[in-house]
Amino acid sequence: MTRLFLLPLIPALLWFFFLLYHRVPIKQGAKGFYWIIGIGWGLAGVLSLMMILTR
Repeated sequence: MTRLFLLPLIPALLWFFFLLYHRVPIKQGAKGFYWIIGIGWGLAGVLSLMMILTR
């Protein structure tokens, strides 16, 4: 349960390296970070809630 914070971190790192590889400015790819972090934290929240409810 404590490793659920990695859910948005790993795709965000992949997005960062994708932007670097294609030489896209980080400021231009910021919207992707917002989506990745928002969806990742939402998914982590749902999974945490399911783990608590099914105990």
